[in-house]
Amino acid sequence: MLATFGVVLVTLVVLVLRLKDNAGVVLRGSTMTAVMAGAAACALAWFALVLLSFVALRPQRLPQTGQVVSGIVAGVLCVAVMAPFAFTANTIRTASQLLDDVTAPVEGSTPVPVHAEDPWNGRTRVNFLLIGGDAAGNRVGVRTDSMTVASVNIATGNTVLFSLPRNLQYVRFPPTSPLHKVFPNGFNAEGQGLLNSVWYYADNNPQVMGGKNRGAQALKDAIGYTLGLHIDYYAMVDMYGFAALIDAVGGLKIRVEQDVKWGGKFGTAGTIKAGYRTLNGEEVLWYGRSRVDSDDFSRMARQRCVIGALAQQVTPATVLANFTKIAAAARHMFRTDIPRDLLEHLVPLGMKVRSAKITSLQFVPPLIYTGNPDWAKIRQLTKDAIRESMSDRNIVAATASPMTSAGSAASATPSGPSPSASPSPSVSRTPVVAGASPRRTPTTNDKAAKSLSELCGF
Repeated sequence: MLATFGVVLVTLVVLVLRLKDNAGVVLRGSTMTAVMAGAAACALAWFALVLLSFVALRPQRLPQTGQVVSGIVAGVLCVAVMAPFAFTANTIRTASQLLDDVTAPVEGSTPVPVHAEDPWNGRTRVNFLLIGGDAAGNRVGVRTDSMTVASVNIATGNTVLFSLPRNLQYVRFPPTSPLHKVFPNGFNAEGQGLLNSVWYYADNNPQVMGGKNRGAQALKDAIGYTLGLHIDYYAMVDMYGFAALIDAVGGLKIRVEQDVKWGGKFGTAGTIKAGYRTLNGEEVLWYGRSRVDSDDFSRMARQRCVIGALAQQVTPATVLANFTKIAAAARHMFRTDIPRDLLEHLVPLGMKVRSAKITSLQFVPPLIYTGNPDWAKIRQLTKDAIRESMSDRNIVAATASPMTSAGSAASATPSGPSPSASPSPSVSRTPVVAGASPRRTPTTNDKAAKSLSELCGF
C-alpha cells in the first residue's frame, strides 16, 4: 500500500509540473471533482494502511494497558493521516460552490459559450468593468460609486485602467440599448443623470429594459459607448464585503501620501496616517471611499492604487493560505457575468497582468469636465492610452495638438485600434440641460496614462 501511494504521489507531482503553465485547469469542474474523489480515496487508503498495520502487529500480545495505549496511538494516527486529505476535499468543495454561486447567470441572460481552443473568440484585447457597489443601509438599491475599466492585452498582459467618475453626467447609450430611446440626448434620470445611477435606474425600470436585473448590462452599454470599447465582462464588489476580503488576505501595503480622515461628515471616526503602511480591511475601504477634505477625483486615484496593490500583493500562496476566509467573504460580496468555463483561462491571463505594464487614466477635471463631457475627447484619450500600452517603450507625455472641435478628435485614427471598439457615437457635444453649465473641457488632449508604480509608489 505504501508503494501504491508512492506511485500515486509521483504521478501527481508529474501532473502538477506539466500543468504549471496552465494553472487555470484546476478551476475546471471536472478537475475539482477528480481532486475531491482522489483525496477521499487517499484518506481511506491511509486509514486502511494504519489499521491493517496495527492488526498485523497483534496488539493482543500486549498487556491490557499496552493494548489501550497502542489503540489510542493507532486511532490518533488514523485521524492525523486522514486530516490533510479531508481538508483538501473540503477546500475544493468550498471553492467549487463559491464559483458556482458567483458565476451563476442572471435570470433571463444567456451566457456566451466558451470554446477551449479559442476562449477569447478571436479578440486581442478583453475589457473588464470593475465596479465598487455601495448598497449601505441608508440607500435604496445599488449605487456604483467606483467604476474602472481594465483593458487587457491578451498576448502581453499589458493593462490600461480607465477610471470614470461617479458624477459623470448625461452619458449616452448605443442604439442597441433600450435606454437609447428613453434618453436620446443623454442619461438624465433624477434631473442630474449621474453615471452611478444608471445601474439603479435600469434595475428599477424592468419594463424599459425588457426584464429584471439588467443594471449591469445598462452600465456596460453606457461605459463602453463612452470609451469606444466593447465591455466584455463585469465584476462587482460590495464595498463592505470588500473590507472582509482585505482582512482575509492579511491587509494591503499602501503608500498614503497624506492623512485621510474618514467617517461622518467631518472625518470624526478615524484618521489613516500618511506613510507606507499596511492597512486592514476597514482602513483600505475608507482609504478608497473617504471624501473628507477631498473629492471624488482624489478618491478615484486612491481606488486605482488599491486595485494595483491587490494585483501585485495577493499571490496564489496568500489565497491558498487564507482560502476559507476569502471564500466566506467573496460569496456575499462578489458578482460577475464571467462564465464559469472561462475562469480557467483567466488564471494565466491574470498571471501575465501581475508582471506586465499597468497604466492608468482617469477622466476628471481639468482633463474632462464631468458636467458637460467632451465625448470625442474621452474616446481619443482612450485610444491613445491603449496605443501607448501596446508599445514597449516607457510612457511619455502625449504630444497631440489641442483639439479645436469634437469633430477633429473623431476624425483622428490612431494606429493599432482595439478590435473590440464599438461604433462611434454622434460627434455632437452634450446638449445643454437644465442646471448644466455649457463649458468646454478646460484642458487640451495632452495627458498620457501613467504607471501605477509612479502614481502609487509601489
